[in-house]
Amino acid sequence: MAETDANLLRHFPLLLPQNREKTVYEGFISAQGSDYHLKIVLPKDLQLKNARLLCSWQLKNILNEYHQIVQQRMKQSPDLVSFMMELKMILEAALKHRQELCIQPPSRGFCTDLLREIGAVGWDKLVCVDTSFSTIKLQAEDTSGRKHVITVKLKAKYPVEPPDCVVDFPVPFSISWTPQSSLVDVHAQFLAALESLKAFWDAMDEIDEKTWVLEPEKPPRSATARRIALGHNVSIHIEVDPRHPTMLPEFCFLGADHVVKPLGVKLSGNIHLWDPESSLLQNLKDVLEIDFPARAVLEESDFSMDCGICYARHLNGAIPDQVCDNPQCGQPFHQICLYEWLRGLSTSRQSFNIFFGECPYCSKPITLRMSVRKP
Repeated sequence: MAETDANLLRHFPLLLPQNREKTVYEGFISAQGSDYHLKIVLPKDLQLKNARLLCSWQLKNILNEYHQIVQQRMKQSPDLVSFMMELKMILEAALKHRQELCIQPPSRGFCTDLLREIGAVGWDKLVCVDTSFSTIKLQAEDTSGRKHVITVKLKAKYPVEPPDCVVDFPVPFSISWTPQSSLVDVHAQFLAALESLKAFWDAMDEIDEKTWVLEPEKPPRSATARRIALGHNVSIHIEVDPRHPTMLPEFCFLGADHVVKPLGVKLSGNIHLWDPESSLLQNLKDVLEIDFPARAVLEESDFSMDCGICYARHLNGAIPDQVCDNPQCGQPFHQICLYEWLRGLSTSRQSFNIFFGECPYCSKPITLRMSVRKP
């Protein structure tokens, strides 16, 4: 009983017993910054199922539609603390519902002005608008024929306050705004931004169309990285600068050492051949001296995508990036999976951040160099 009283005092300090028998409690319940008066009368056996809840007119009005739920919870709650916690949740839900109902619809003048702005942009550019006229989606097509959508979220003081704009871009997008600006200005700046990223999307589209992109499977327009298959269990990960898409990107080869090392040698020897005037894909072909195989050429069986330990492709957002160096094996693993495997073997040894052990598949020697970001 003492523990129940302590919990009640801690969670509801404004609700206090009014007699020694503690059959009557009176005080306030707080929700969303306001206090509401109530009184709970318990029978002599202190059973909630036979208790009475007396509310102030304000609280009674708020909970009017929830009367049956409140009665049900009173009958089923094991103690007063549990009931009060549930009553507070019901009260907060009721208050939230009332606030949503009290949201004022946009004025006729606001709607008229907004419709005029949409018409100036072009009704063919409108994707959708919500019923409160606060969120508008507009579309645009760049000069390469790609369609893009911008979500415009209007604030309460629009057009004095600038709207929030959501786009699928690889770089930040912000708009220049004055109280005299309109959706026409938003759409015009959106179009200008699309054209500034045209070269980047052209480069990435060529890679997506003419190579087998392993990651991401369905790249959004904001994605700047690609993992491209080069052959049997070997791939290259590139990170492209969206502002300078034809410049040398960041490289990372993924695969067995006997396959990766020759590619690294070619890259080092041919780096001077990189031509910013050529396309990104053509430059990759020239410096690596390879033709990227298309997905239609490579079979699924030619490129194992799942980790040989956890049998999953994705693990906490990571993909298998460690490969057995044995040409007859070539099984890929997640770095963390291989780390845990080698750490559990008594025959494995460690030198700083490098682990030496046996491949879980072929039992041939395998080496794991842990990156600093991994445990």
